[in-house]
Amino acid sequence: MQAEPMRVLVVGQTPPPFGGQAVMIEKFLEGAFTTLELAHVRLAYSEEMSEVGRFSLKKVRVLFRTIAAVWAARIKHRSQVLYYPPSGPNLVPILRDIIFLIAVRWCFRYTVFHFHAGGLSTYMSRLPAPIRWLAWLAYRKPDLAIRTSDLAPPDAQHFKAKRIVSVFNGIEDLAGGPIARDPDPGRPMRILFTAVLIPSKGVEVLVQSFIELIQRGVHAELMLMGRWGDAAFEQRMLDLIAQHGLRDRVRVLGVRTGNDKLNDFRAADVFCFPSHFEAESFPVVLMEAAQFALPVVATDWRGIPVMVDEGVNGFLVPTHDPMAVADRLERLAKDPELRHRMALEARRVFADRFTLAAFHRNMESAFAQLKR
Repeated sequence: MQAEPMRVLVVGQTPPPFGGQAVMIEKFLEGAFTTLELAHVRLAYSEEMSEVGRFSLKKVRVLFRTIAAVWAARIKHRSQVLYYPPSGPNLVPILRDIIFLIAVRWCFRYTVFHFHAGGLSTYMSRLPAPIRWLAWLAYRKPDLAIRTSDLAPPDAQHFKAKRIVSVFNGIEDLAGGPIARDPDPGRPMRILFTAVLIPSKGVEVLVQSFIELIQRGVHAELMLMGRWGDAAFEQRMLDLIAQHGLRDRVRVLGVRTGNDKLNDFRAADVFCFPSHFEAESFPVVLMEAAQFALPVVATDWRGIPVMVDEGVNGFLVPTHDPMAVADRLERLAKDPELRHRMALEARRVFADRFTLAAFHRNMESAFAQLKR
């Protein structure tokens, strides 16, 4: 006789906005599981990436509506397990988590935290003692903590999770196989970046490195995909690009979805991601680059080295180092054969480690540990 599936209430953001955490929660909900039965209460605090982590009275109302929705869903679906992605290192979401988790955790037999954002534990020391104590009450001793890799910050250990597992993120294969790119030596090497356009995602480092690359005589083009985090930073970057006469070499694509986004990945030659983002854990964009067979230049930061094998499918550089980024991009520009080898390896790494089927399989195995 087949055992009854474990009923899980997934409380989390799904797109929009199209951040990595929201995308992966959506992918989890789409899974066809035999031992899990999922219900969902959507977090709806932000509809744009620029709203994430910021306070508004609207979000307070959403918080209390969400608590009520979780209580109702717990009764309706008879959920045994609360699945929740804790905040990253930001005061406003931490305060939200404190209120939410203290209000709902007692309703469930098990609590599962999925640490898509990283760095919560290191941020705790910055909080006033009363808030730190309340945060401990909210986050303490989950029955299971899922981290995105063994290189993730020690958030699960800090809050004394009873079980800790690492599950790589995974996405469906939208590339459909190897990508054939134009070998025309007269065409500029196209460098793609995609994420919210803010300093800690490495945008300024990338622009500075691109300026250096062009000054070295490299024939290249930069494509920036994403929404600017704020108008002041946008203007500063656009002014910097204009001052060096590079407006015809830098394309600001904005937010792209669907076929537009896929075509931009197909058109690129290299993916560059010099992030030092405070909550970075396991960037979905690097899996997207791998599936489209793009060599990567990225920072040695958090879980990124799990996704980029130095010298195999890309290069790792220190954070805040535009010269190191420019050096690796120049090497790729001058060695098409190296780009080709790294492209093949990028595709292999994706197929071996980061498929959606593997993600679903490993998530189901992780939840099975609750009953051991």
